[in-house]
Amino acid sequence: MKRFLFSLKFVRKLRDIKHKNKDLGESIRKQLKLFKANPKHQSLRLHKLRGNLKDVWSISVNKSFRLLYTENAGSYYFFDLGFHSEIYER
Repeated sequence: MKRFLFSLKFVRKLRDIKHKNKDLGESIRKQLKLFKANPKHQSLRLHKLRGNLKDVWSISVNKSFRLLYTENAGSYYFFDLGFHSEIYER
């Protein structure tokens, strides 16, 4: 089984979200748990990004919120999360 790694930025943003919006925090937790159990589950709406983010994968938490990660042979590295408009307009 691959290891799950989280950047400090990811952890800090997740902590802030959990304090400000408990429902969104719970939705994120559920998606991460589902991803750990089955990384290809349809409800994750998993997709690979293009352009400057071509090596990055996105998990949809809801219609507008995403979790971003990269993958290598031994791990999943979650490095950012946020609303669609924040993440993709960088």
